[in-house]
Formats: sequence, structure tokens, C-alpha cells
Amino acid sequence: MKFQIVDAFTTQAFGGNPAGVVLLPEGADFPADETMRKTAAELRYSETAFIKPLGGKRFQIRYFTPAAEVELCGHATIGSFHALRAFGLVSEGGTYIDETLSGTLEIVVGKDAILMDMAKPQAFECLDTPAQLEELYRIMGLNAHGQGAVAEKAELTLLPQKVSTGLTDIMMPVADEAALEQIAPDFPALTELSRKYNVVGVHAFTVNTADGIIHARNFAPLYDIDEEAATGTSNGALVYYLYQHGLVRADKVYTVVQGEKMGRPSMISAQVTLRDGQPFVKVGGPAVTLVQGEIEL
Repeated sequence: MKFQIVDAFTTQAFGGNPAGVVLLPEGADFPADETMRKTAAELRYSETAFIKPLGGKRFQIRYFTPAAEVELCGHATIGSFHALRAFGLVSEGGTYIDETLSGTLEIVVGKDAILMDMAKPQAFECLDTPAQLEELYRIMGLNAHGQGAVAEKAELTLLPQKVSTGLTDIMMPVADEAALEQIAPDFPALTELSRKYNVVGVHAFTVNTADGIIHARNFAPLYDIDEEAATGTSNGALVYYLYQHGLVRADKVYTVVQGEKMGRPSMISAQVTLRDGQPFVKVGGPAVTLVQGEIEL
């Protein structure tokens, strides 16, 4: 089986977010689930994608962390279609279908970036009681008081909320970049909190920045990912969350910077579009190949 290690959401090797990509031979079925999980653990990246060509412009992709299968992974999808282009199975300018456990997604392979539809955006419960807020911000190493204020709209206080564009995370607003930098989670407690709320993890962010760009950090220890450098699904959920609060507008492409604390700064493009009046989200970015070869499974 062919494989690549791809850095997604970057134009430079060792930037962005790395993912493993394994291409199944034409006509082959997926290996056993435990084999795929062990492969992801052996490669030691946060996610590894396994691609099954279905013929024409359709592919089925399954995503594994070192601990378990997940329904969707944004950066591994970007990495997968970058690898498929290198393998000669997709072409620049083409539109393709990715069948995932989270649903069927449209992928556009552009010259400078690969853009993907997220699953239908959904917003769930807010964490709005004093006990919920104190617990979340304490576990993340912050004081809850004042962390939700957004300078751009002085009258608006954002609250943490569960949001999904394929995977559900808690969107956690913080006051500014200094607060974002200070986050130091209690990872065992965050793992239990993630189980409690049935989420992948916490996506902390601020829009109160000197450069006018959204900055974010992502934590998912429940899936053996203490921190991730670029998270497509989470930033898709974030831009939808901000759209719901009137802080971003439809059709404009926004940039989210993630991974700075890890020394792997990533630039993720995210956009809300309207179809028949309903909001949908696209997320994308460039990618580069770090390693390629054959893997025996």
C-alpha cells in the first residue's frame, strides 16, 4: 500500500498539522479496524487516513487516531487529497466526493489550496451556568471571569458552546491572545470533561487580536491528542459559531491561526456559505508531502 506523511495547512515542511495517508489498492477493502488503529499508533500522528478508491471521482476515507476511529478529520482530508493528487488519482481544478462516517463531502482541488465541505453545521448546548463555566476554565488553567468578553462587540458576551461540523467540540472563548497563550489544561480532568459532554475536545479561541485574525488552540486528550496544530473540523465549527453570533459574515473567507504555541503555526481558511438560505461551511488550505513510500498491512 502506498502511504505519505503530509503536513496540511502549510506551504512549508514541518509546519501545519501532519497526518498519515494510506492508499488502498484498487479493489481492496479496508484492513481490520484494529490494524488501522495500530497503524495510526505506529505512525504516531494525531490522525491517519485510509483511502479506498470507489471509482470515478468518489473515495471512501476512514480516519483513525492512535486510540480510536473518528468520523472525520479536516487536516487528514486535506492531506489525503494532496496525496491523491501526487498519486495521479485527482487533478487540479477537479471536484471530488469523500464518503466518510460523518457524511458525504465535496472536495475541490485548487491550485493553491484544497477546500472541503464540512458536515452540516450544528450548534448544541451552551455551558452557561456558573458551575459549568468555573469547571471548564479551571480545567483549562484559566479563570472564567471575563474570559468571554469580545472587544469587537462590547455588548456581547460569548459563552462556551458545543458545536459540530462533523465532530463536536466545545468552542471556548477567551479574552485575548495573552489568555490563549496562558492555557495549560489539566489533561486527565479534560479527558473526563470531554466524556461528560460527549465531545472530542475543547477549541479555545479569541477574536480580540492585534492583527485582526482569529487565533485558536485545540485540545483533545480523550483521543490521545493533548494539543493539535491545525484542526479543520474544529475551525469549521468555530466559524459557524462566530457566524451565529454575528462576528463573521457569509461568503467571506476567514483565516484562523493555530499551532503557534506548538511551534507549528498553521493558517486555516474557513468560510460560511448560504445554500437556499441555510448556512454551510468550507474549510481548506495548502499541504506539502514530507515522506512517501510503501507500507505493509
